Amino acid sequence: MALFGNIVQGALGNYSEKTPQELTQEYGGYLFDNEEITMGYQLIRDALIFTNHRIIFVDKQGATGKKTAFRSIHLDSIVEVEMETAGTGLDDSEITITYLTNVFQRSNNESHLTHKFEFPKKTDILPLYRYLGNVSMTNRERINH
Repeated sequence: MALFGNIVQGALGNYSEKTPQELTQEYGGYLFDNEEITMGYQLIRDALIFTNHRIIFVDKQGATGKKTAFRSIHLDSIVEVEMETAGTGLDDSEITITYLTNVFQRSNNESHLTHKFEFPKKTDILPLYRYLGNVSMTNRERINH
């Protein structure tokens, strides 16, 4: 039954939590030097991985999933985080991050994007929200001083 629940959540665009050990076993070979997985989520074949340096989006493509794309948002670029908890009914929980896209992160030439993560109602997103919030506060202090 749990597998069916994960498939249903995946079909709805939601992630199910995976342990760092499970994700390291599958994706450890793609990490950079001194990079470690701290938490992560699975979406049917795709994955959302948080490391000590970046957020990695794993997109398995095609019928077999052998072709895989890896995209990243570096943690040092995150400057804002918002959270919306699930209500009653079919609502999901959401975390939206705002991140800088300009490499040099100069405040007079700011360029940014947002990305929204949706999680099933049962997922406790508060630890992730607090983690990303602390990252964004540290980044703002570093950038603005």
